[in-house]
Amino acid sequence: MTKIDNSYIADQFSLLAKLMDIHGENSFKTRSYSTAAFTIEKLPTELADLPAEKFVSIKNIGDAIGKKITQILTTGELPLLREYIEKTPAGVLEMLQIKGLGPKKIATIWKEMGIESIGELLYACQENRLLLYKGFGEKTQLNVQETIEFFLKSQGSHLYAEIEAYANDLDQQLNKQIPGHLFALTGEFRRQLPIIDRLEWVTKADGPTVKSFFAQHQFSFEEGPAEDHYTTLFFKSPEGVLINIYCVKTGYFQAVLFRTSCSAEFLEEWTGRTGKTYKDDRQPDYPSEEAIFEEAGLHYIPSPAREQATTITRAASSPLPTPIQPGDIRSIIHSHSKWSDGSNTLEEMAKACIAQDYEYLVISDHSKSAFYANGLNEERIRAQHQEIDELNKRLAPFVIFKSIECDILNDGELDYSNAILSTFDLVIASVHSNLKMSEEKAMHRLLRAIENPYTTILGHLTGRLLLSRPGYPVNHRRIIEACAANVVAIELNAHPRRLDMDWRWIPAAVDAGVPISINPDAHSVEGYAHVRHGVLAAQKAGLTAAQNLSSMPLDQFKNFLAARRAPK
Repeated sequence: MTKIDNSYIADQFSLLAKLMDIHGENSFKTRSYSTAAFTIEKLPTELADLPAEKFVSIKNIGDAIGKKITQILTTGELPLLREYIEKTPAGVLEMLQIKGLGPKKIATIWKEMGIESIGELLYACQENRLLLYKGFGEKTQLNVQETIEFFLKSQGSHLYAEIEAYANDLDQQLNKQIPGHLFALTGEFRRQLPIIDRLEWVTKADGPTVKSFFAQHQFSFEEGPAEDHYTTLFFKSPEGVLINIYCVKTGYFQAVLFRTSCSAEFLEEWTGRTGKTYKDDRQPDYPSEEAIFEEAGLHYIPSPAREQATTITRAASSPLPTPIQPGDIRSIIHSHSKWSDGSNTLEEMAKACIAQDYEYLVISDHSKSAFYANGLNEERIRAQHQEIDELNKRLAPFVIFKSIECDILNDGELDYSNAILSTFDLVIASVHSNLKMSEEKAMHRLLRAIENPYTTILGHLTGRLLLSRPGYPVNHRRIIEACAANVVAIELNAHPRRLDMDWRWIPAAVDAGVPISINPDAHSVEGYAHVRHGVLAAQKAGLTAAQNLSSMPLDQFKNFLAARRAPK
C-alpha cells in the first residue's frame, strides 16, 4: 500500500465533518473532526512516521481521533466515513464540489427541497426555487447556477442546448481558418439528439492540416482507425469536449456524411435493404445526400429522423410529411409568473409573447401543494383570474388563458376540487412529489389523473431530468391509450433538461390520435426560447404542426377547448 500522507488523512476527516453536518449530527462532534483536519494538514511531521501513542499528545487530536488515524494508516480508509458515504446519495456528495454550497445549505437542498443531484439543483435554480428557502438569495442562487454549469461542462456528456453554441462557433472557425476544405457537422449533433457525447465533423481536409489547427487551440490528440474511405482523428478540448474528425478521401464526402449521421438501427436497416455500408465498398462520387436516397429508390429522410428502421419503410412509399418548424409555434402553453415561482409578472409574460408574435399565452402557475414553488391557494387563484380578466381587456386581441399546473397527488387525485378546477380554461396535470416510485404506483397516479374530467394536458410524463434523474417508470402505451380515451393531450416539455415525453413515443401517440403539446415550461420571458428545443426533439419523431397543440391558431385553440370542456 502506498504511504498515506497527512493531506489524505486530513481530507478524510474534513469530508467526514461535512457529511455529518449534512446529516444533522451533533455539532460538537462535527466541529472536532473539522478541527482535527485543519490541525493534521498543518503538521510539520507526517503522522505515518510517528508511533500511534504520540497521536493523542497532538493538540486537537485526542484518543478517539487518534484511533481513527490508526485505522486510516492501517487500512487506507476511515470506516465511519464509509458509513456516511453509503447513506448519502452520490449527487449530494457531488454538491460538495459546488462553490457557495456548504454542508448546511446542502442539507436544506437535500432534506427540505428533496433534490439529490447537481442536475436537479441546476433545474431548481432555473426555476427560482432556491429563493424560497432560508439562506438563499438571488446572488447565491446565481453563483450556484453558474458554478454547476461550469462543472457540468467538464463531465463529458452535454445537453444539446448547452453544447449548441460551442459546436456552431467551432464549426465557423474550422470553415474560416481552414479555407477550401469543407467541414460539415455530423453525428449526434446533426441528428439533434437531446444528449451529445461528442461533436463530429466530416471534412475534405487532410490529417496534418486538421491536427495543426487543433494543436494551435490546445486540444489533446489521439490517432483513430483508418477505414477505406476516411481516417478518424480524436481530439479533446481544454473544456473536456470530445471531438471526432473524419478526414475523407476524394469522392467519398457525401457517403461518409450520410453514414455518420445515421443511428446504428437505421444504418442496419438501410444496409439490409440496399446492400451498401458506405464503409468499405466502392461508391460513386455522390453530388449530395439526396442522390444517395434517389439511388436507393427512397424519398429523402432528414438527418434528425434517421433513427428508427420504420422510417425507411415509410419513406419507401411516400415522401415524409414536413416536420414542425420553430416558426409553426403560435402560442406559449405552460408558463409560470411571479404568482408562483416565475421571474416575471403576468403582464410582462404576456407582453413578451406579443413582442414575439405569439397569439396567446396559457399561464399555468403551480398549484397549492407545490408550497416550495409558492403554489396558488384558492383565494390567490381568484385574484390571479381577476388580473387575467383585466389584462385581456387591455391587450386584446391577444388572449391569456387561465390555467394551472396542477399537482397529481399520491393517490392520483388533483390538487383542487372539481369546483375550483372548473374555473380554469384548461388544466395541466403533473407529478412533482414522491418521484421515487414503482411503475405500478406511477401508473395508478397518472391514469387517475388522466381520467379526471378537467385534465386537459398531461405534463412532463416521466418527471425525468436529462443527465440528472431518469424519471419514474411508466407503461407508455397504456398512458397513450388512456389519453386517447379521455381526450387528453400529452406535453412535450421543451425545457432542454426535460424533453419529456421522449420523442421515441410521439409517433405512437400521434397514431392513437393524441395531440402533442410542445410547451416551454417557461419561468421567465427568456424561457420562451426553450420552445425551439422542443421542436428539434419533435422533428426526430416527424411531428407536424397540425399534430401539435401549441401550433393551433387562436380560434382553433378556442374551439378545441370548447369541445374539450364537454363531459368526458
